Amino acid sequence: MRLFGQTSLWMFPIYGSLCLLEPLFKILKRLPSFVRGSIYALCIFTGEYLSGSILSAHKLCPWNYERSRWHIRKVVRLDYFPCWFLTGLLFEKILSDKT
Repeated sequence: MRLFGQTSLWMFPIYGSLCLLEPLFKILKRLPSFVRGSIYALCIFTGEYLSGSILSAHKLCPWNYERSRWHIRKVVRLDYFPCWFLTGLLFEKILSDKT
């Protein structure tokens, strides 16, 4: 199990931008989990779409989802919604516990 992989340095600021969701946690805290998770997923999709589009325009995008039938302009996969839904709720839990 050698677990090879590759990534791009562009991913550090892209993933780091998830901290921008923190102000939403306080605003949305009274809403049901389903609504909060959906909003977080949509925010992540928006960030992924914007960063992917900008990087693609310069031929620098490290991901390409054209092989997925659920892609949007090769930079977003709609079938990742459950993953981003749960990721948003997980970050909410982690970042809310620190305050």
